[in-house]
Amino acid sequence: MRKSQTDAPGEDVDPAAKLEWKPATKSATKKALSIVEQRKKKAAKEQELAIREKQEAEKRQKVLEEAKKVVITEDPSLPKPVRIRLDVTDPAIVKLGSPETQTPGTRVRVLGRVHRLRVQKDVIFLTLSDGYGYLQCVLTGNLTKTYDAMTLTLETSMAIHGEMRAVPPKQHAPNDRELHADFFTVIGRAAGDKEAITTRVAKDADPQTLYDNRHLVLRGETSSAVMKVRAACLKAFRQVFEEKRMLEVTPPAMVQTQVEGGSTLFKFDYYGEDAYLTQSSQLYLETCLPSLGDVFCVCPSFRAEKSLTRRHLSEYTHIEAELDFITFTDLLDHLEEVICRVIELTLADPATAALIKQLNPDFKPPSRPFRRMKYADAIQWLVEHDIPNEEGKPHQFGDDIAEAAERKMTDIINQPIFLTHFPAEIKAFYMKKDPEDRRVTESVDVLMPGVGEIVGGSMRMDDWDELMAAYKHEGMDPAPYYWYTDQRKYGTSPHGGYGLGLERFLAWLCARYTVRDCSLYPRFTGRCTP
Repeated sequence: MRKSQTDAPGEDVDPAAKLEWKPATKSATKKALSIVEQRKKKAAKEQELAIREKQEAEKRQKVLEEAKKVVITEDPSLPKPVRIRLDVTDPAIVKLGSPETQTPGTRVRVLGRVHRLRVQKDVIFLTLSDGYGYLQCVLTGNLTKTYDAMTLTLETSMAIHGEMRAVPPKQHAPNDRELHADFFTVIGRAAGDKEAITTRVAKDADPQTLYDNRHLVLRGETSSAVMKVRAACLKAFRQVFEEKRMLEVTPPAMVQTQVEGGSTLFKFDYYGEDAYLTQSSQLYLETCLPSLGDVFCVCPSFRAEKSLTRRHLSEYTHIEAELDFITFTDLLDHLEEVICRVIELTLADPATAALIKQLNPDFKPPSRPFRRMKYADAIQWLVEHDIPNEEGKPHQFGDDIAEAAERKMTDIINQPIFLTHFPAEIKAFYMKKDPEDRRVTESVDVLMPGVGEIVGGSMRMDDWDELMAAYKHEGMDPAPYYWYTDQRKYGTSPHGGYGLGLERFLAWLCARYTVRDCSLYPRFTGRCTP
């Protein structure tokens, strides 16, 4: 052993002279030998494991080669199978057999993908999924000895024939039934090992990996449940609007005017001219009122906000409506009716109600009337509850209540809130001022616990002179808005409307932490794929 002196040698000293050799101590030698022995044992174990794995792989390969010789055929003496979706439970179509009573069940043919897989010695339990439902299938006998059965992987697509039976007592399966297979075929084999879906989208994967593999994440029970609730809500909104005799229209997505401020516009070249992706369809909806009556649209809106909060998206589904000949109170009552009726219709469907129960077990439909709170009262409430503004100071009139403070207030109050009468200075140019207090507008945000704002609405300016003054105050050229301003020249009327962010509505209904989970393929700052 050698001992090294690490201080710098002098100019007149030979560096080699700084190295002094000394024998190691007994304890150091013993420790070094122990480390060497441990490494030898570890290497031996690794070698032994590698040999064993190789032997097992060779053994399995032999078994698989033998399995290729096992051929299954469909028994022609059995009843012709009935093709069903996995969610079909109608007893007129599917009868469940029972071994105890010797009652045969309906023989069916189902198609889907392997969602769960449990392999035992002589039986394979697999849960099939087809996007409509789930069905437990049981493979026994020669069915388990085929090459296809022995190499089954999650997400493999299959066709399975067999008898539908009730599950045995004290056992559980989707809809308390299972299919006892007598024949199956593999349609599309799914990747396994390092490319297995459980490896690509592991539960502990980071968010960016999950967004990169969103197409696979959507196959999971939670994400697919949210998408199904989303579809049910869209259907319910349209039904409610139809009940209210509102007409659906389709405004353009490419525009040359702004609605919510120029800083959040997505700009692009339109045949040599500047154009933008729409922030809102509101202005176009207003032009429909004289000829079509009350109208609504369900369209994407785009906001170039470089915000990474859990409730912002760059593209979102915007449910917007405009109502003619109304008062501000009418607008609030309408919003209350729409939200409550949509929830009522959504929960009326047993399948959707079950999904909401799965996603948000504590959900309770909101009761009417919603709490109505003026902006000035909210400012006072925040001061009294020591909730500061973004600068850490007490809120004061004129502050734009930040997301964190708004959500905290909503969560503490823990009920839907109509937050009304915002100052004109922090709201859009087109919002009508309150005739009793010209400092504020006849505006409303609907706040929900856990999410915050899900709806923004207001009465619209219906006076030509007032609208022209608003353009001037905002430094906007009124010329490009001539078609919007004309509504005040040709038979103006008191009217108002709102926009509801579907993803925020779903985040509240389904108790999702972020609105990104409520979009099929979310788009936000830094994310425009896949």
